[in-house]
Amino acid sequence: MTTDGRLLIVGAGQAGVQTASNAREFGWQGPITLLGAEPHPPYARPPLSKAFLNGTATEDTLALRTVGFYADHRIDLVLGERVEHLDLAGDGTGSAVTGSVRRRSFDRLVLATGAEPRRLSLEGAGLAGVVVLRDVHDATTLAGRLAAARTLVVIGGGFVGLEVAAVAAAAGVRATVVEAASSLMNRVVSPVTAEIVARAHRASGIRVLTGVRPARFVGDRHNALSAVELDNGEHLPADLVLIGVGARPCDDLAAAAGLHCDNGVVVDDRSVASDGRTLAVGDCANLPDPSPPPGPAVRLRLESVDNAVEQARAAAGTLVGAPRTCRGVPWFWSDQGSLKLQIAGLGRADDDVVVRVGKRPGQHTALRYRGPRLVAAECVDSPADFLTVRKALAAGVSFSREAAADTGVPLKQHFSAM
Repeated sequence: MTTDGRLLIVGAGQAGVQTASNAREFGWQGPITLLGAEPHPPYARPPLSKAFLNGTATEDTLALRTVGFYADHRIDLVLGERVEHLDLAGDGTGSAVTGSVRRRSFDRLVLATGAEPRRLSLEGAGLAGVVVLRDVHDATTLAGRLAAARTLVVIGGGFVGLEVAAVAAAAGVRATVVEAASSLMNRVVSPVTAEIVARAHRASGIRVLTGVRPARFVGDRHNALSAVELDNGEHLPADLVLIGVGARPCDDLAAAAGLHCDNGVVVDDRSVASDGRTLAVGDCANLPDPSPPPGPAVRLRLESVDNAVEQARAAAGTLVGAPRTCRGVPWFWSDQGSLKLQIAGLGRADDDVVVRVGKRPGQHTALRYRGPRLVAAECVDSPADFLTVRKALAAGVSFSREAAADTGVPLKQHFSAM
């Protein structure tokens, strides 16, 4: 296995930076080029909907690495260059053509192209004031509009939408969240946790509507956004709308190059794509479920810092001939105003749920069981429970439902006794 070839990483987000860093750490000797489409040095995205939006974080504080890191580790960081086309040979070598019509040759390729916000093809979707949030440019635009807004409507009750709504409400903006499903965050949390979160947001002044969809965005005579019309006929006054209905993987480059794509670039548990040489990591990758408990083989995309880091480590190991599988307990977090939601493991709609109510109002832990096994937990303002369950899942330990339901005994006491 040669480690002195030219390594090209397309995408300079969390997964791309981590892959470059780990590749050098694990022994890659050749040139490493980290190619980013944005003009900004690599930065953390999660704070964009929280700390950056409320002014407690800046581009500088979001930086993933210091200015000198890339030079110190012989990583050629190229910004503002978007790859338009890939030419792949059968052995994984090839070249990438950028928008400036520059051709960059490589011996190994890693795709870390991320994901982009899904948009709505509704009447009025192009009005000024209808925005999405994915990158720092979006966040800067949103922050400027939010400072002048009186009414915000968030379409989609997922993490990003709820985080932005919480920031807006704290700033005195009248915020409404519109979710098509019957509960918030319905793809990632149980209905009982969703209700706890909804209750907290309503208490902070946010209006939460579920089971309804936007029908169109209404403009005034100056073609400025003025309202959102719902499919039940209600009109919501709005001078700002955030579309937060999920993201689609940026896998067009990979598909055009002949790689197998299905809701992302299909990779194995070592981050290797269908040609056996190219690698893909982060939000653009469709990977085998990395969760420790045995179960049916399923594939998924995981949009999280944790997954980006773990997949990057697996990819770097593959590059230097020391492959390691991407295995571990997926975990996620969302800070929504004063509420902190932490999730360990991957739940399913048919899981059984055992709820532990905490000592403080709103504090709770929902433990999800599949048959006799503990498979996930959703913790609201319960960091100790989150850490305990994450460790337990990693160790293959399962508390009985009876023990889990006994709130008189801390979860960590059950774990330490096993």
